[in-house]
Amino acid sequence: MTLLIVLGIVIVLAVWAVSIYNRLVKLRNNRENAFADIDVQLKQRHDLIPQLVETVRGYASHEKETLDRVISARNGAVNAKSIDDKIVAENQLTSALSGMRITLEAYPDLKANQNFLQLQEEISDVENKLASVRRYFNSATKEFNNAVEVFPSSVVAGMFGFRKEMMFDLGEQRAALEEAPKIKF
Repeated sequence: MTLLIVLGIVIVLAVWAVSIYNRLVKLRNNRENAFADIDVQLKQRHDLIPQLVETVRGYASHEKETLDRVISARNGAVNAKSIDDKIVAENQLTSALSGMRITLEAYPDLKANQNFLQLQEEISDVENKLASVRRYFNSATKEFNNAVEVFPSSVVAGMFGFRKEMMFDLGEQRAALEEAPKIKF
């Protein structure tokens, strides 16, 4: 009788551990799938940036440092391999693109150029889609991280090497975005 009770407890614990493990795997896969959606938007963004830089270069040839920083950040983002490396590289690219936006304010002729306007519209569309898929990715990451960190699933997560994962946040951009916009007439 005691042997049956012990065997029953072992079976219940095994089923419990397997179900938690399977849930963690599903959440990890959901997170990776969410990042695949981000990758699609990042590829489109990376393809548009050289076109934008060349258009700007024609007008702002003496702003070489800003344009070189954007191209360098873009190349770093394209060459990043892991999800964590891509997050860091994309935050650097976003920062470089912000610097280019500031530079563009000095070129009213460029802002009226049809090619530039079309590129800006395409990039704006990609950035909006990117923001949307980032939110979904962060939601999937939060759900995964919660499962990894809460008891009792944290025990199973620790046994099988699941760890808390990085969110895709604004990084250095957060401080700049928290400032009120400056309006000039």
